[in-house]
Amino acid sequence: MKYPALQPFPELVQRLDQFDQIIDVRSPAEFALDHIPGAINCPVLDDDERIRVGTMYKQVNAFEAKKTGAALVARNIARHIEAQFLNHPKDWSPLVYCWRGGNRSGSMALILAKIGWPVVQLEGGYKAFRQHVNTELDGLSSQFQYRVICGTTGSGKSRLLQALQAQGAQVLDLERLAAHRGSVLGDLPGVPQPSQKSLETAIWNTLRQFDPARPVFVESESRKVGNLRVPARLIDCMREAPCINLETSIEDRVALLMDEYAYFSSRPDELIKRLNYLTLLHGKEKIRQWKNLVEQNLLTELVHELLAMHYDPAYLRSISRNFPQLVNTPPTRLPGISDQDLAQLAGQLLAS
Repeated sequence: MKYPALQPFPELVQRLDQFDQIIDVRSPAEFALDHIPGAINCPVLDDDERIRVGTMYKQVNAFEAKKTGAALVARNIARHIEAQFLNHPKDWSPLVYCWRGGNRSGSMALILAKIGWPVVQLEGGYKAFRQHVNTELDGLSSQFQYRVICGTTGSGKSRLLQALQAQGAQVLDLERLAAHRGSVLGDLPGVPQPSQKSLETAIWNTLRQFDPARPVFVESESRKVGNLRVPARLIDCMREAPCINLETSIEDRVALLMDEYAYFSSRPDELIKRLNYLTLLHGKEKIRQWKNLVEQNLLTELVHELLAMHYDPAYLRSISRNFPQLVNTPPTRLPGISDQDLAQLAGQLLAS
C-alpha cells in the first residue's frame, strides 16, 4: 500500500484499535467538543491561528492565507514530531484526521509518510466519523437486550452497575458518560458535562464493543441526564426492556446519598443555590425551611425531607409510565450498601 493511504471511515471502524496512535490535528477547541475515542490532539493550527488564517481567507485572499497557514502548519508539525514522535519505530502506524480530511490532516500525513511511517489519513475527516456515528447509533442501540435497574434515588443503582461491571457484565453507565448524577443536585463538582456530540460518541464507542448475545445493564434514566439528551432510540429500547426493581432501606439510602454528596458539607452556599431550583415545585416557604437545615448543618434531616417530599414522589409519578415492565417485576432487595453487599447482588443477577 502506498502511504499516506486515504481511507473512508466505514473501512476503518473495525481497525480503530489496531492503530498505534490516532492523531486529531484540529484545533484544541474542535477537539474538546468531540473526537474519535482514543485520539490525541496534535493541532497543526491552534485556536488563534485557525481564526487568523480563516479571517485572511475571507478578508484578503486564499493565496495569502495559504502562505501564512503553511508556515504555521509546518512549524507546528515539526514541534509535534520533535516532542512526541521521534522515538517511534519504523512500523509505528498512525491514523490522522482533521475536520474534513483536507489540508490540515493531509499536511501531517504527508510528512509522516515521507519519514517512512505507514500513515493512514481519514477520508472525510471528523465529519465523516460523525456521520457514521449518527447513522449507526440507532441500529446499534437496537441490537441489544437491556436489563434496566430501577429504584428510588439513593437506592444504589449506579453502585450496582459498577459491581456488575467489576464481575464482567456489559454495562452502559449513562451517568458516568454524561458526567452527571441525573438530578437537580447531580452536577459533579469541578467536572463539566461533555458536549452532546461527545456523549453520543461515548455511547456509540461503548456499545460497539459489546456482544449482542449478552445482556446490557443500564440505569433507568430519563430522556435527559443533566443538560444532555440520551439518544431517542436507545431510550425507546430501554423502556421496552425487562426491569430490575431495586429496593433499599431508607436508612441505607440516606447514608449512601450523604456519602455521594459529601462535598456539599463544605459547600453549603452551592447546596442552597441548587435548592433554589426547586422553588416552583415546593414554594418559597418550604425552600426557606430546607435552607435553614443547610445553615444548621442538619444535612441528614434535609436528605430525609428531600427524599420524602421531592425525589420519591417524582420517581413514583414517572417510573411506571416510562418503564411499564416494572409493574410486574418483584422487588430485588439490596441488604446493605457495602462493597460486599453490592458484589453479592451483582453475582446473583448475573447468575439468574
